Amino acid sequence: MINKSDNGSDFLILQSETAERVIDAQPDEDVLFDLAELFKIFGDSNRIRILYALSGVELCVSDLARILSLSTSAVSHQLRILKASKLVRCRREGKIIFYMLDDDHVRDIINLGLEHVIE
Repeated sequence: MINKSDNGSDFLILQSETAERVIDAQPDEDVLFDLAELFKIFGDSNRIRILYALSGVELCVSDLARILSLSTSAVSHQLRILKASKLVRCRREGKIIFYMLDDDHVRDIINLGLEHVIE
């Protein structure tokens, strides 16, 4: 059966029940947009390196800079992006701010990505 899409193009429906189930299961466009934005954050290797470094410990900016051979300015910039995206959080101890992953979901995303790449 041939149908017209919302934009007027023709498409062939071979399994209309399956297609309907997929359509019904799709998240809202806003949610998919937010998901795409999340994955953009993971598109920078320095941010990935920071997230990986934080996957098991809390670190301050200077330690992250030393570990990753980056300037403290570069690390701070990336941490601001990661914090705004709710991927990392921080706690203050005196004058030092320690950063950690926001939750286990972030660690899971990193680990699943690594598994996929290493296979």
